[in-house]
Amino acid sequence: MPASDSPSAAHRLRVTLLMAGSCLPILGAVLIAPVLPRMQDHFDGVAGAKVLVPVALTIPALALALLAPFAGVIVDRLGRKRLLVVATVLYAVFGTAPLWLDSLGAIVASRALVGVVEAAIMTCCTTLIGDYYSGRVRDRYLALQTMCSSASATVFFVLGGVAGSAGWRAPFWIYAVSLLIAPAMAAFLPRPRSGGATASDAGAAQPRTPFPVRRLAGICGLTVFGAMVFYTVPVEMAYLMDDLGVDSTGAIGLATAIASAATVAGSIAFTKFSGTPARRLPAVFALCAAGFVVMALADNPTVLVAGAVLNCFGTGVLLPSLLTLAMSRLDYADRGRGTGLWLAAFFGGAFVCPLVLLALEGVVGSLAAAVGLLGLASALVGGALLLFARRGAAVAVGAPQE
Repeated sequence: MPASDSPSAAHRLRVTLLMAGSCLPILGAVLIAPVLPRMQDHFDGVAGAKVLVPVALTIPALALALLAPFAGVIVDRLGRKRLLVVATVLYAVFGTAPLWLDSLGAIVASRALVGVVEAAIMTCCTTLIGDYYSGRVRDRYLALQTMCSSASATVFFVLGGVAGSAGWRAPFWIYAVSLLIAPAMAAFLPRPRSGGATASDAGAAQPRTPFPVRRLAGICGLTVFGAMVFYTVPVEMAYLMDDLGVDSTGAIGLATAIASAATVAGSIAFTKFSGTPARRLPAVFALCAAGFVVMALADNPTVLVAGAVLNCFGTGVLLPSLLTLAMSRLDYADRGRGTGLWLAAFFGGAFVCPLVLLALEGVVGSLAAAVGLLGLASALVGGALLLFARRGAAVAVGAPQE
């Protein structure tokens, strides 16, 4: 089935399924965020709970980061669709496991397995977008992927907060939604094509060229830091609200959802900009930095949410900018591996995000001050990128040649 921008029913269904699959790792990343304080209270007597509870939220990102490059190799060699369907089924199995587990260690382990299948799901979905589309159409759908992920995060924050009122375990039921998506993927996703020639789902034999490591090195390094910026609000908002005296999971979920909605707005804005994404990155990091500073100085929940909205609008532009830069440098034969490496960088940054902030908190004395330091680092990165751009060295961070 050739790639097309036609609004046919088959085309719309294909896009819907890819977007739904892309939302599953976001579900894994944010759904239980509003219930982390309650989960912390439940396991208060467990040694290391102060670290293990937030890690339960982010360890899927670590597993995804470690395994995405291997998933990319499998995708290139064995095919996209088959791996995607199997991983989507297993997502429900591992995602609902904490409903039955009593050990915090076992829960963390089950969350790691969620990350394993998320690596396959996200790599397959992003690679298929690159297979089905090209040029500006591909950029538009990669931006749509971010928009849908962010919009779903808004819904998941609210659902997690509402479900959390019934107990910290209740949100884990929502992971079973992937059982509705997998059969549709198996039935309706077409096999990708390479350069107009049909490729089997197991992958067509193609000449092998050296993988373009140097092309991706700069953008992947920047993506690690970008992921820390992107995930600070989803991961830490509940704790920041709790520090300001807000302990209602519903209120925390709503506040984080409002911030997440700003990410959607930023992704929409991305599709309206002209020029290469690399040229926008200095301003985007500066915007994210400003949001962090407002959050760090907030003395009430309203100001905190305002700062989070400012930051998240910036991250809504940041994520598709980084992703389109990476995808623009990959050919069909390298797309699975390249996507896997980019995802490894992004989710690696997501995993270390709470650990870095926890370490900074220990140095500066509060989480808010730690967020302020991350804002300072964001401003410095934006300034460095601006200097590179002025020197004509934007290619060093992955700018495409157009």
